[in-house]
Amino acid sequence: MRSQPHVLGIVLAGGEGKRLYPLTMDRAKPAVPFGGSYRLIDFVLSNLVNGGYERICVLTQYKSHSLDKHISQTWWSSGFQGEFITPVPAQQRLGPRWYTGSADAIYQSMNLIYDEEPDYIVVFGADHVYRMDPSQMVDAHIASGAAVTVAGIRVPRREAVAFGCIDSDDDGKITEFVEKPADPPGTPDDPDVTFASMGNYVFTADALVEALKADAADGDSDHDMGGDIIPAFVARGEAYVYDFDDNVVPGSLDRDRGYWRDVGTIDAFYDAHMDLVSENPVFNLYNKRWPIRGETSHLPPAKFVRGGTANDSVVGAGTIVAGATVHGSVLFNNVFVDEGAVVQGSVLMPGVRIGRNAVVRNAILDKNVRIADGGQLGVDLDHDRKQHIVSPGGIVAVGKNVVVE
Repeated sequence: MRSQPHVLGIVLAGGEGKRLYPLTMDRAKPAVPFGGSYRLIDFVLSNLVNGGYERICVLTQYKSHSLDKHISQTWWSSGFQGEFITPVPAQQRLGPRWYTGSADAIYQSMNLIYDEEPDYIVVFGADHVYRMDPSQMVDAHIASGAAVTVAGIRVPRREAVAFGCIDSDDDGKITEFVEKPADPPGTPDDPDVTFASMGNYVFTADALVEALKADAADGDSDHDMGGDIIPAFVARGEAYVYDFDDNVVPGSLDRDRGYWRDVGTIDAFYDAHMDLVSENPVFNLYNKRWPIRGETSHLPPAKFVRGGTANDSVVGAGTIVAGATVHGSVLFNNVFVDEGAVVQGSVLMPGVRIGRNAVVRNAILDKNVRIADGGQLGVDLDHDRKQHIVSPGGIVAVGKNVVVE
């Protein structure tokens, strides 16, 4: 007999991530490296595991090889007590078609629910950077008696137009759920802020199964969790909001408590990295009480030789800074920065090589990019636009394996 409710975690990781191109040219968005030692999916998986949930299915679809490999190598489980963390690719169980939406992804994977027989199902997205204890949200869901609970983060109303927005009453019952409204609703206690949906949901299992069946039979549905499933529960008065401000993560600091970032664009991805590099970072990767599991434990420590320095930076394992200057940057594992080079405000992913006397400013370099001796990037944006992607915020993004002369 179980003393705790039986919870199944479902992580939606099939996102194509077009706005993050070229970082998603060869991989799914949740597989994009982040923070020097991690991939985006590591944040949601760490939150679930730290919260005590170790029966997790990761639904994948788009260019999922590197994501599947990462989960298999980094997130293996002994299974001694039935725990598992497993990627589940689109299997066309209901006919020769791929997933048509996030709700359809779960509907086509209904066998996972039938096999596990959970009391509750936690459905989280795979491509946000944050810490959260999901067990606190599950407890709130059970206490409310709701069919679904939606995690909401407070954002200024003027910024909420970019999100799915939640209007709720004083008891937390959601009265309206709208995508990117021109006039976002205020919260019950503050008219100047709005509950934006974080894309994280807790369902009572039977209610989700019935909702997915009804949605699958609706020919006019887009089969989307936020666009179709949640509004259906709202219309029946069965949806509640969970205030992310109420979530207390062990070891969190005042400065990074409540941190959550949607890194769906090059500029947002870059800004989230810059949140990591100060002495007192906006998001603290060094919280030992709520660790984020990464993939570099087998690598040697970083090394600085020939007077090489890195200030206000995160430097991954196996990286060597040899007589170069690095400032305000995130360097992943196995990066090499050669003598006389200058790297400022940049994100260098695994295997990047920076040649002698090269200059790299305000750039994101994907895996195995090489900057030739004396090469420059981010110095002359007009020149860079002829060969690379330059974001609206002036960030130069270079895809995998490119050589920059």
